Amino acid sequence: MVRMYDLHDMVEMKKAHPCGTNRWEIIRMGADIKIKCTGCGHIVMMSRRDFEKRLKKVLEHASEAE
Repeated sequence: MVRMYDLHDMVEMKKAHPCGTNRWEIIRMGADIKIKCTGCGHIVMMSRRDFEKRLKKVLEHASEAE
């Protein structure tokens, strides 16, 4: 099975956050996904369907960072 994204991965979304950063950390996964802006710390929660629609790419996997 190919893993697209997982908990604590850094991802880039299609639209940048108003603070100017486009780097987010996945902090909760389930039916909904919660992401945290690495620039200002703002937390956004959205459905998995919306998340997958707005996801541009995975910047780094949490397992690679360790």
